[in-house]
Amino acid sequence: MFGRVRAWSRRHEKLAGGLRVAPLAGLCAILAVPFVINTSPDGGQYVGAAGYLLLSALLLAPLLWQNRPLAAFSAISLICFGQWLADVDLLPANLSVLVALWAVAYQCSFRWALAAGLVAELGMFMALVSWDTPTFGMFFSGSIFVITIWLTGLYANTRRRYLEGLEERAERAERERDQQARMAAAAERARIARELHDVVAHNVSVMVVQADGAGFAMDSDPEQARQAVRTISKTGRAALAEMRRLVGVLRENEHGDTDYTPQPGLAQLEELVRGSAVPTRLRVAGVPSELPEGQQLAIYRIVQEALTNTLKHGGPGVQAVVEIEYGGPDLVVRVTDDGRGAASPQSPDGHGLIGMRERVGMYGGAVSAGPRSGGGFEVLARLPMVKAA
Repeated sequence: MFGRVRAWSRRHEKLAGGLRVAPLAGLCAILAVPFVINTSPDGGQYVGAAGYLLLSALLLAPLLWQNRPLAAFSAISLICFGQWLADVDLLPANLSVLVALWAVAYQCSFRWALAAGLVAELGMFMALVSWDTPTFGMFFSGSIFVITIWLTGLYANTRRRYLEGLEERAERAERERDQQARMAAAAERARIARELHDVVAHNVSVMVVQADGAGFAMDSDPEQARQAVRTISKTGRAALAEMRRLVGVLRENEHGDTDYTPQPGLAQLEELVRGSAVPTRLRVAGVPSELPEGQQLAIYRIVQEALTNTLKHGGPGVQAVVEIEYGGPDLVVRVTDDGRGAASPQSPDGHGLIGMRERVGMYGGAVSAGPRSGGGFEVLARLPMVKAA
């Protein structure tokens, strides 16, 4: 509630300033009647109804300067000092000096707050001296009142700075989180780019070998040369398709190590399942169709990452099931387990889901991961069926 009030005050500064002055202005209006009726007050010069209204307006007007607390306190103090010199009786509007004191303690540094507090104490002492019989008890009571208001402003200032510090740290943490997510996405794109580069390089190598073979067999075996040319055409289309997907993928953080091992695909899924440290079953539904090597690699990495998460977070005795569903416009990859699911501790450095989304997003698919209603965890990916060129 206080946060909403503070936000509303920031949006409507002038209206909020008027509402802050309204209670004191109302008090001055209520006490105007007895002040005007009493034509011979004790302790000072009588200024009459017009003087009462004019002096009250002069004392209350600086309180509207919300963004200039020092100027408001100085103006009110000078008016009070002139009132003391003229020996004018104290008015209810003189309480505005305490309101301005609180504003200085709330908005300004400690040295200005201390100076304002000393000025307020001096003003109270001068007001007591102008009376006929000032006592130590009166001075002590007035000092307690002034010091209480001053300390309240200091506490509010400390609280405001503390909340501003919390908001700044929260914003910084949010920026760092977004930056880490962008860095993780960039790293995954670089990794995917390297893998796709290997796929395209393999296709180009096949094309070169087939072209050399066709050149040697063109005269001696024309049929073999035509078969080699068809292979070159098919492989070239596949390479072009992968190159189109490679456009826009960032390549950074390259390392000098080079791995010439062929990239895995759907043919290696069974081997991956058998070699998993988690007891896993593989189910294939529908008629398998030939897919581009890049898409096969994406499916392989999704299953690999899902099984790795099962091993890390599933708990003891966990089992997993890998399901590949062909048919229809999408290829469905589902990896489920019966482990602890969302109850497992989450690693702050894990970016597996980010990598899955990057891989599937390259082919226009979608992936989701979350706990299952009956227990365990599920990773579900859908990729549009793309025929190999």
